[in-house]
Amino acid sequence: MAESASTESAASEPAVTLAASTTAREGGYGLGREATGDEIAAWDLDITPDGTGLPEGSGDVWTGEEVFVEQCAVCHGDFAEGRGNWPKLAGGDGTLADKDPLKTVGSYWPYLSTVWDYVNRSMPFGAAQTLTPDEVYAITAYILYSNYLVEDDFVLSNENFTEVEMPNADGFIVDDREAAEAHFWSAEPCMENCKDNVEITMRAAVLDVTPEEESTEVEATADTEAEQEAAAVAAGAQKGEVEESGTAPAALDMALVEDGEKVFRKCKACHQVGEGAKNRTGPVLNGVMGRTLGALEDFRYSKTMEEMGEDGIVWGEENMAEYLTKPRDYVKGTRMSFAGLRDEEDIAAVTEYLKSFPE
Repeated sequence: MAESASTESAASEPAVTLAASTTAREGGYGLGREATGDEIAAWDLDITPDGTGLPEGSGDVWTGEEVFVEQCAVCHGDFAEGRGNWPKLAGGDGTLADKDPLKTVGSYWPYLSTVWDYVNRSMPFGAAQTLTPDEVYAITAYILYSNYLVEDDFVLSNENFTEVEMPNADGFIVDDREAAEAHFWSAEPCMENCKDNVEITMRAAVLDVTPEEESTEVEATADTEAEQEAAAVAAGAQKGEVEESGTAPAALDMALVEDGEKVFRKCKACHQVGEGAKNRTGPVLNGVMGRTLGALEDFRYSKTMEEMGEDGIVWGEENMAEYLTKPRDYVKGTRMSFAGLRDEEDIAAVTEYLKSFPE
């Protein structure tokens, strides 16, 4: 009897709960329940332009570079330049009026809050919401740096977040067409047979905008390029042993060249060397040592670098080291988004590596 009474009681509870829910929400279907305050807070991830919703935290550019390379670079490139059809996050300054504008965080986005919000909510791809607030601040700082909006010692936090002004903040207007344009309110909208004929008036300029999974392809390509470059270094060294000229070039430190090849992996997203090298985001670097700045044909350099070349400045070990340490300090307005190398040994190694690729 006791078991029977218990069963009857349990069976009656859902009906009581359902009735209570139905009463609480008059006119509803009696489904679900009111969300608790904690549940609403967990779902409420919005960050507004005035900083409302930002958690406490901070992140600097250098930390952001490290996290970005680990978590974001496979799609967006080491320097936010984008890979394949994946989005570019940097560049595009002054292109919004062009036929094919480059819309990036630096050139197009009006509010920094949307950057933080999107990274925090949806990135990295396939592992959304696994980043800590400090990592999101750091990544956002690095994206700003990649767009020349902050210096390399910048630290972004919830306290200074609203001090960052985006270049295109005034490039958006409120859409008031429903009130300002008469056809929205002067007559009933036509819903069928509104035109005698239909014709295509415009076509998409870019059709392949959805990237396919290419991480394996990218890795395979990188390995192949590394093998080709290693072979080119060896061939160049052998060639140097047999060639004679009036002024024999200094012998290469092959151990340093080998170290430089590893460091150069940071540069391969934008630059190529060796046989068959082509301009990419950055120029081909064959023969760069001893070449006049901004002198390579068929590549568009920054105005400053072209002017330095016109003044007769040539790439040597000293100014190459200065450039690789802080590119934006040596060439103001350089298009290269790379933050620079911090280790002097890495700089010496990659310089020696570049010397192994003559014109």
